[in-house]
Amino acid sequence: MITFYPGPSKVYPEVAIYMQDAMNEGILCQNHRSLAFMDMLKECIRLFKQKQGIPDDYYVYFTSSATECWEIINQSLILKNSHHVFNGAFGEKWFDYAKRLNLKTTSTKFDFQEKLDPTKLIDTASDVICFTQNETSNATQISIDFLKKNKDALIAIDVTSSLGGVELDWELGDIWLASVQKCLGLPAGMGVMICSPKALKHANAIGDRKYYNSLLFIHDNFQKYQTPYTPNILEVYLLMRVMQQVPDIQSISKKIKARSTEFYEFIETQTSLELLIKNQEVRSETVIAIKGRESEISTLKQKAKEKNITLGNGYGEWKDTTFRIANFPAIEDWEFDKLKDLLKEV
Repeated sequence: MITFYPGPSKVYPEVAIYMQDAMNEGILCQNHRSLAFMDMLKECIRLFKQKQGIPDDYYVYFTSSATECWEIINQSLILKNSHHVFNGAFGEKWFDYAKRLNLKTTSTKFDFQEKLDPTKLIDTASDVICFTQNETSNATQISIDFLKKNKDALIAIDVTSSLGGVELDWELGDIWLASVQKCLGLPAGMGVMICSPKALKHANAIGDRKYYNSLLFIHDNFQKYQTPYTPNILEVYLLMRVMQQVPDIQSISKKIKARSTEFYEFIETQTSLELLIKNQEVRSETVIAIKGRESEISTLKQKAKEKNITLGNGYGEWKDTTFRIANFPAIEDWEFDKLKDLLKEV
């Protein structure tokens, strides 16, 4: 089976070996206060920061999911309110959830076919301004270079469909959040949260320690290479092994960018299909949305199924007239060649 589903997506084939290694090494039987676990967590974080180019003074934590990170931000980093900037369904879901926890939460919604204009952002006195860097629902991504100008609010960035596939400028944000089931090529079941010193300083000023997943409680444990609750030990081990395997993010990002450019050109020049996103400046490099007539998309999905190729469904209003393609590092070039053959045939 070849899968292009945009999450959970293809797992690195080597993960099957790593899972057996985890059993053989006995790490799955260790408790999360043991020296064996602490050594593994320390090495996992070291490798992860090294391969992703994360600054030495930034902190890495593991959670149950990216969605849990939304909750942690609201509980531990917001005194007044957060402001959410989005152009699609997942960014809006983050806003809706935050609004349930804090009624003063505000938002700016912009057109998904347009490049984000930072001059149109509402100037608020928010504790945190939240962005979705790669909007999986409509296959767009935003440039966040303008964030260098911000000096006061914390910047939180959801990079669930980017982390591990696209090189990120970590200095632009204070809280980065993602899950492992996309560009990191792992099974679903763990989230990643990366925080700047500024974010920790803000958390200390608020002093929230009421919850099992309060950021300060998590931080205190991770400083000892422990976790506040029993973690997904297998996922931590698998992430460590995958980080040993993959090249640095600069190399991965270069390949992903080149492959997305080539595939976009292929759709436009060698098929009768259209790209959902017309503006080249906002097209995602890791999730590609392709549009066609409803009958055409239905036929294509059936042909793909017959050839053991899984395509990602369209999302929301585009459910029946689009499909989405994951361009994640675990997916190989020969699999894209098979997809191209299918698209040309249909």
